[in-house]
Amino acid sequence: MPPVRSFASSDRFLAEIASPALRPGYVLAGDELFLYERCRRGVLQTLVPDNLRDFCLHDLDLAETSIFEALDQAQTPSLMAPFQVFFFRNLKVLYTRGAKKDEFAAIDAYFRSPNPQALLIFVADHLRLPADLRKMDMQDKDRFERIRETLGDLCGVVELARVDEQDAVRWVTATCDEQNTKCDPDAARELVDALGADMMLVASELEKLLLYVSAPREQAGVEHAEARITLGDVETLVLAAKQRSLYELTDAISLHDRAAALGLLHGLLNASDGGEDSAIGHLYMLARTFRQMLIIAEKNVRDSRAIWQVLWQGFRMPPFAADDLIRQARRYKSRRELSRALRLIARADLELRNSPPDKRLVLERLVLELATEPRANVHGVETSQFALEI
Repeated sequence: MPPVRSFASSDRFLAEIASPALRPGYVLAGDELFLYERCRRGVLQTLVPDNLRDFCLHDLDLAETSIFEALDQAQTPSLMAPFQVFFFRNLKVLYTRGAKKDEFAAIDAYFRSPNPQALLIFVADHLRLPADLRKMDMQDKDRFERIRETLGDLCGVVELARVDEQDAVRWVTATCDEQNTKCDPDAARELVDALGADMMLVASELEKLLLYVSAPREQAGVEHAEARITLGDVETLVLAAKQRSLYELTDAISLHDRAAALGLLHGLLNASDGGEDSAIGHLYMLARTFRQMLIIAEKNVRDSRAIWQVLWQGFRMPPFAADDLIRQARRYKSRRELSRALRLIARADLELRNSPPDKRLVLERLVLELATEPRANVHGVETSQFALEI
């Protein structure tokens, strides 16, 4: 693929992990999940053999596992795998409630003599990096600077910033070229614009478009002829995607209609390959939508014209969904309910990344929990089901 500016940092990371220049640790900074998943896939394909994944790959949450225990595990060679990869999630825990001098001293000590058969990847997805880093929010800028000061000399820092709209269009065109498919410029632009430059959605819909335009070619038995994606193809398929999109699922969830929500989830799963990337993608879109609703509720947004003032570029929904999302957000009685939904999604995300036997079951259980209204007892105290999630 030709170089795309928004992908430069992740491209360097992917090149390093496949070379002798591999460092003992990296920080993946930013909440652009499309780039994060791209980096993670690259790590797994390069360093984690499928038949050794259970022994090679470790996903640790620093909110549940202390950094001391995590580093001790990383320093210990594995008897079953020649190389180990550790993803340390919730890095923000190290930057809250105190100076954490002992914790950072332990990290410094580890990197003075790292395990040569291990790679440590710290996930700093609590940061939001805009496409233009000069426009970074002051709070995120301070947080990013603290990470650079404490880990920048020890680890490679990979910036997972929002993908610029122009770069998203270039990525669509380049991806189509790799698939021997021509994408008309107005089709690529419409695809990106219609989905608000959300790269996870763009990638998902582009995959469907590529299958759609390649089907006639395969049926005709023509292997090498170039297929073509037109503006009409985008309007047809993306419009259909809008009608069956995740917003219908979140609408059923916000109405606490469990049967409808489960049916819509099955429709989404049946329209995709159902694999790990697909399951994580659906989960990502659920998390994103509930985060948007949380901000809408906190800012008391009542008009779709005001929504663009509270949601930043790269975190906006497609225009067609604005009124629906405002209506859904207003169905929740408090910030507490929306925060609970995000915690349930985070728990499901961790479960999916630990390779469960049935990813579909994880998503089904999540949707049923989200669509179940938390109940309080006569004394105004949450039931155990709700209390466990807070």
